[in-house]
Amino acid sequence: MKRRSFLQKSSLISAPLLLGGVPVSAISDRSFLSLLNGDSDRVLVLIQLNGGNDGLATIIPRDQQDNLAAVRSNIIIPEDQFLNITDTVALHPSLTGLEEVFNDGKANIVQSVGYPNQNRSHFRSLDIWHTASAANEFLDTGWLGRYLDSQFPGYPENYPNEDCPDPLAMTIGSVVTETCQGMSGNFSLAVVDPENLSALAAPANNDLAAGCYGNRLAFMINTIEQTNSYNDVIEAANAAGASLSDKYPDDNELAIKLRTVARLISGGLGTKIYVVSLGGFDTHADQTVDGESTTGVHANLLKTLGDAICAFQDDLRLLGLEERVLGMTYSEFGRRIRSNASFGTDHGTAAPLVVFGSCVNAGVIGDNPEISQDVDNQEGVPMQYDFRSVYGSVLMDWFGLTDNDVRDMLFEEFQHIPILRDCAATDVSSPLAEGSPIKVYPNPFQRNTTLELSTDNEWVKISIFDVIGHELKVISNRTFPAGDHRITMDLSELPTGTYYCRIQTKTSQRTLRMVKVR
Repeated sequence: MKRRSFLQKSSLISAPLLLGGVPVSAISDRSFLSLLNGDSDRVLVLIQLNGGNDGLATIIPRDQQDNLAAVRSNIIIPEDQFLNITDTVALHPSLTGLEEVFNDGKANIVQSVGYPNQNRSHFRSLDIWHTASAANEFLDTGWLGRYLDSQFPGYPENYPNEDCPDPLAMTIGSVVTETCQGMSGNFSLAVVDPENLSALAAPANNDLAAGCYGNRLAFMINTIEQTNSYNDVIEAANAAGASLSDKYPDDNELAIKLRTVARLISGGLGTKIYVVSLGGFDTHADQTVDGESTTGVHANLLKTLGDAICAFQDDLRLLGLEERVLGMTYSEFGRRIRSNASFGTDHGTAAPLVVFGSCVNAGVIGDNPEISQDVDNQEGVPMQYDFRSVYGSVLMDWFGLTDNDVRDMLFEEFQHIPILRDCAATDVSSPLAEGSPIKVYPNPFQRNTTLELSTDNEWVKISIFDVIGHELKVISNRTFPAGDHRITMDLSELPTGTYYCRIQTKTSQRTLRMVKVR
């Protein structure tokens, strides 16, 4: 089913209930094992960083340090404190745990992930990330919920059942994840403590009146009954599971959640998607301590994140589960390039994300963002990779979807990104890879500028973005013949200022900074 026609039939019906004293939405269905990847038992763990993480202080572009120091002097991390992981990229000094995972070859960093026409509202941007919509598109279903609905029309009726006894997805926390919202219910179950589950009181009389009220009440009753049915399987998995790593810090809330995930997986629970979250990343003020930029709120959050990932990955190794589990971080947006006077940063545009596990292509994908000393106060890091392409690449290479499936479910301009290894065989070569001939000149320019690039016989989209992530103009969106190309871009209608030219093929992209002058 095509995405547009599929979404026209979608409706949002999500009923938060209580499981062991916490809000939940019931789900089910063990055939997820065959749904996503045949007979495989792979698991995806999402880590949501609530508030908008400052990517420039998390994954530090070493080759841009001089210019960064000029535009965020009150929060800049000293070079002698960097955790250097490549010749041009470093980690924040609090990320020693992530450094260990990266050096073990089990972490991949994708640079400058975002979407066109960035919305800097927490609520709207999170909605976009959860539903995988365009910025001007409002969807009622999550990106994983749509996939599940396409395979199980009619859900949640008749679940769980003998073939599908376990929750399909779980949120370790008090609120269900909207990534798994389907047409008629949420496929995820929220659980705070799997050792403290209790049955919900179900209505004794199920004779319901006809009409809308009766239908809604029937849905509530069905949800309660589904929720209660999961108690035994969750408790049994928790009792049978184990946690073997001694790296989990006791005072780390994210580590505690991830330890629960490891225990449930090791205990045999058939759940395929887990979502955990860490809040506090909306660092408008006191992101760092005055005069001690390696300390403060952001440093503490990054230590929590890095140590939790490190402990979780170590636990998976000791439990023999490494090859079954893939983790990924995401946040609603990055922060602006220029810091503010309150030792903080304001809502920005793109930011890096981390994918971790033993099946990743270890390393850094993408270029460091180009930083200028004259950045606009509103300017954020420009997007290199569309977040929907990250989602789609995971769906292809971890869960076995086809390219066409991803385009139907997410968006037509999907670009495969080689985040994982030993997964779906995909040609990731591209003339836009680092080092290929591509340039914009003159730069700065006044009215027109010229783009030169070389391509194979392939689709190429060329767009112009402003500094806050709005797609202002599409120069080209067509198939180019193989060879060298010279394209004159008439940008006379744009006011003077800084812009970005983004060139995308099906397998890669480049983003170039341009300045228009009088």
